[in-house]
Amino acid sequence: MLLADGTTLLLCRVEDRRGHSHLCAARSANGVDGWIIDEEPTFLPDPKNYPEELWGIEDPRITFVDELGQYVIAYTAFSRGGPGVALALTEDFRQFERCGLVMQPDDKDAALLPRRIDGDFALLHRPMTDSGAHIWISYSPDLRNWGHHKQVLHARKGSWWDANKVGLSPPLIETPEGWLMLYHGVRGTAAGCLYRLGVALLALDQPDRCLSRGDSWIFAPEAPYEREGDVGYVAFPCGYTLGADGDAINLYYGAADTCVALATGSVSQLLRWLDEHGSV
Repeated sequence: MLLADGTTLLLCRVEDRRGHSHLCAARSANGVDGWIIDEEPTFLPDPKNYPEELWGIEDPRITFVDELGQYVIAYTAFSRGGPGVALALTEDFRQFERCGLVMQPDDKDAALLPRRIDGDFALLHRPMTDSGAHIWISYSPDLRNWGHHKQVLHARKGSWWDANKVGLSPPLIETPEGWLMLYHGVRGTAAGCLYRLGVALLALDQPDRCLSRGDSWIFAPEAPYEREGDVGYVAFPCGYTLGADGDAINLYYGAADTCVALATGSVSQLLRWLDEHGSV
C-alpha cells in the first residue's frame, strides 16, 4: 500500500513457533529496500473478544476508501471453525477498529473495492464449496451486513492450470477498461500444489460481470526462493503499488510461504496481453 507521504507499507504475515500468525508492518521510502519493520507486532489476534481469531490472522489485503478516510484491511481469521473473512479499519496502522467476521468459514482471499457500487460496498472473496473454490462478490451498505452474493470467476475443470481452485490475489486495479484482477490458480500435482497467477477484467459498473479472462498463466514460481521453502512452488501476491504514471506496478508476493518478494510490471501491458489472449 502506498501511503499519502509516499511511503510503501507492507502488512506482512508472521508465523510464530506455535504455527499461529499475526501481522507486522514494514515500511520503505522507495518500496524496494531500506525496510523498517515494526519492533512489536502491528496487529495481533484478539481471541478473547474475537474468537474467530483463535488460531491467528493472515493474508491481509489493504484498500484505501476515500469515503471513510481510512484503510480497510480484509484478512483471514482462523479458528476451530476454519478460515473466515474479517475486516478492520485504520487511519495510521497503529490503532485498529475491527468489524469482526463478515464471511463465515470456509472463506478467504478477500479484498474490498475502493468505492461503492450502486450505493453499496463490494467485497471479493473465495468461499469453499462442494463444487470447488471460486471467486465471489458480495455487497453491503455498512461493511457489516453482506448479501447479494454473486459468483465472479469460476475455477475451471480438467487439466487447466487453474482447475478446481482459484482465489483473488491483490486488490483489484481500477482502469478505464474495467477492474483488472490478478488471481491465483492452484493445480494439484503428484508433488503437491502449484500456485500460479492469471489475469481477468471485470466491468467497472458491474464487477460481478467478467469481461475477459486469460487462458494461460502469466507468472509462476521459477526462482529458487519461490520453489524451495516452507511451502514450495508458491507465488502468492496480496498487495501492489502503482507508480506516479499510474501504469508501473510493484507487485509484492509471498514466495514459498517463506519470504516476501517483489516483481514489477505494467498495467497497460497486462491489458494488451489480455486483449490478445483473453476470452469470456
